[in-house]
Amino acid sequence: MSGDGLPPLREVIQRHGLVARKALGQNFLFDLNLTRRIARAAGRLEGVTVIEVGPGPGGLTRALLMEGAERVIAIERDQRCIDALQAISTHYPDRLEIVEGDALKIDHAALAGDAGKVKVVANLPYNIGTELLIRWLTSERWPPFYESMTLMFQREVAQRIVAQSGSSHYGRLSVLAGWRTEARIVFDIPAQAFTPPPKVTSSLVHLVPRAEPLGVHLQALASVTEAAFGQRRKMLRQSLKKLGGEALLEKASIDGTRRAETLSVEEFAKLANAL
Repeated sequence: MSGDGLPPLREVIQRHGLVARKALGQNFLFDLNLTRRIARAAGRLEGVTVIEVGPGPGGLTRALLMEGAERVIAIERDQRCIDALQAISTHYPDRLEIVEGDALKIDHAALAGDAGKVKVVANLPYNIGTELLIRWLTSERWPPFYESMTLMFQREVAQRIVAQSGSSHYGRLSVLAGWRTEARIVFDIPAQAFTPPPKVTSSLVHLVPRAEPLGVHLQALASVTEAAFGQRRKMLRQSLKKLGGEALLEKASIDGTRRAETLSVEEFAKLANAL
């Protein structure tokens, strides 16, 4: 047994014939000590509703429940994993809600409903992780439905999320994350911790929404960052030429000889507002 009265995850995998599918971006975590460490990184879970995307056979799901989450809403599109999750639901009556479907097509705010405290905690499928994060970061409603997000990404993506201006990892994702949240890497997870092991190291990122992010029109910010980082080796007066070039930069009081990676989030906000 595994401390929670349920069978070890390797046994669950064998019983249900689960093999991680590359097409679904699946990499399973079997070590409950590690999944409990991930759950604890989200902070206190008592009285909290947790939204989890891509639970697979339920390793992190079990950890979240063991660490005291009042309710876990697990979104899973792989029909093969549903039976394994149902066993966890039976073991934790009224605390696990299984939503079968594509996380990219689900309204997560509506799913959370009127739950008081909501956190998003997930070992995100690699193939949809960045897209989901961008959706959560660009919510029209702000503050958003969640009070924090604790998410696993490939380390390269994690570095882009938390990067500051001047870093080689700094880009559009960094600006979005820095604009609306305070983000940090909590710890790394080696490839061998997963089954099957991915070709890269993973990192757990914790993001807390800013109560009052800079007032910026989202589409303008998207346009400015896309143009600037789309030609990141060029000076801004050249990369932003289609958006107004020198005139736009002058309006925002930014030197046109600078390059995208040297601008702070605040300066990108100035550009967006000038646009």
